[in-house]
Amino acid sequence: MGTPAVGVMTSNFVSAADLMAKVLGMPGYAYAIIDHPVSSATDEGLEARALQTLAAIDSQILL
Repeated sequence: MGTPAVGVMTSNFVSAADLMAKVLGMPGYAYAIIDHPVSSATDEGLEARALQTLAAIDSQILL
């Protein structure tokens, strides 16, 4: 089966990710969604996003 992996997408790029999944023949592909933006987030914001990412990944792996 390979190595488990989860795609992570920020909220501003959900529509682009959905379109790409559809174009690649995987409509409805599940990925973790975290808050946007990441690059300009404060240390506290990055920590919050990291925790959000872990929770989202847990929910995807346990599907």
